[in-house]
Amino acid sequence: MTHAKGFSSALLIGLLMASARVAAQPDPADPANSDIPADTPMGSGPYRAIMEMDRTLPTHTLYRPADLSKAGKLPVVLWGNGACWNAGNAFRWFLSDIASYGYFVIALGPIVKQQLRMEQQSMIPVAPTGPPDLARAKLPPPQTHSGQLIEALNWAIAENERSGSRLRGHLNTAAVAVMGQSCGGAQALEVSADPRIVTTVIWNSGLFREPTAMGGGRALTREDLKQLHAPTAIISGDEEDIAFVNAEENFELIKRIPVFRAYARGVLHSGTYGQRYGGEFAGVAVGWLNWQLKHDARAAKMFVGRDCGLCVNPHWVVRTKNMP
Repeated sequence: MTHAKGFSSALLIGLLMASARVAAQPDPADPANSDIPADTPMGSGPYRAIMEMDRTLPTHTLYRPADLSKAGKLPVVLWGNGACWNAGNAFRWFLSDIASYGYFVIALGPIVKQQLRMEQQSMIPVAPTGPPDLARAKLPPPQTHSGQLIEALNWAIAENERSGSRLRGHLNTAAVAVMGQSCGGAQALEVSADPRIVTTVIWNSGLFREPTAMGGGRALTREDLKQLHAPTAIISGDEEDIAFVNAEENFELIKRIPVFRAYARGVLHSGTYGQRYGGEFAGVAVGWLNWQLKHDARAAKMFVGRDCGLCVNPHWVVRTKNMP
């Protein structure tokens, strides 16, 4: 990929089209495109997880251990979908696996029963506000907005305290992560300034050099990266990932906080999310969350030190800044 000094509108439109081709053929084993019932326990962790909706939060999808009595207090993970899809089951393999390790995951969008259409699978990184010729391209507006991540967090906190709630006392609302893929990653960045966020994980994403907007809020610039206040991980595929340049440049711009940057060789923008149990990306996600939200010293070894687990893995390339 050529690292040009700026994104032209033609190049950006080309990236969006290339992204659509990458994701145009859904994995037939992906539960998001199958008839596997939502209450089927899934995941490789010790607490097999189910997917469900709650009538008091109909715009989101929940992932949690099937048996809440055995998993202890669950840290909360907020998730924004690639392409800002309004489909909470679009990343079911990946999110179910995270939940199965003792997490309460809230994804934007309801459970969508029909198979995702090709035009819904373009994994648009963000929707630029300019230049004028790009506006004429009539890019589709995002289906979800960043504020819904905060709505999800507020709901989880309220349910954890509400008398009669099945979640009462089951959530650790002092341990909150926000994550997202592609366009969802930009949504996660927008809300990461919230002081309740303990860590941020950006997947196949990053802010463009131009102002970018995800709908429902103001346009973001890379100056907004200065608002990050908690440890952040930026994970992507290699140079063939359309978000690779943004991820690299965003890493360079983050100065004051611990930031972990890693990319997997041979992995594209579509990541490993649709693979069984979420593939390698799910393992990295669980490791990071176990370290940041559960203070697991063993999990930290995947990320900390010159001989960290990912550092010595030939499949991965790692860079860090301000890490312990």
